[in-house]
Amino acid sequence: MNRRNFLTAALATTALPVFAGGHGRLGTFSGLNNHVTTGTAEIAGNEINLLADFTFDGAPDPKVALGNDGTFDPNTIMGPLSSDVGPSTYVAPEGINTDDYNEVWIWCEQFSVGLGVAPIG
Repeated sequence: MNRRNFLTAALATTALPVFAGGHGRLGTFSGLNNHVTTGTAEIAGNEINLLADFTFDGAPDPKVALGNDGTFDPNTIMGPLSSDVGPSTYVAPEGINTDDYNEVWIWCEQFSVGLGVAPIG
């Protein structure tokens, strides 16, 4: 049985969280504004995870945040990007429902510009 069939069967019989099977909603980064941002982002409950394949070419003041349909939401900033390479985890601010968002952003707060975005499937 493949993962999709397993999750479908499990959800049909029990009330499992959206990230059953070890992963939440996943997306792949693309760079913005001449920055190189690659790898995978995951929204799992109120946590945002940048996975082991994450890379970022660097910039001043990068922050992790959420957005919708190409629009960054400044109310969702979770703090500074902890590393330009590899996995890291961030927690959504109090009162933010991650289910309401379909993108993870790397945002330069100093210059108010997107550095990378991962549309979440």
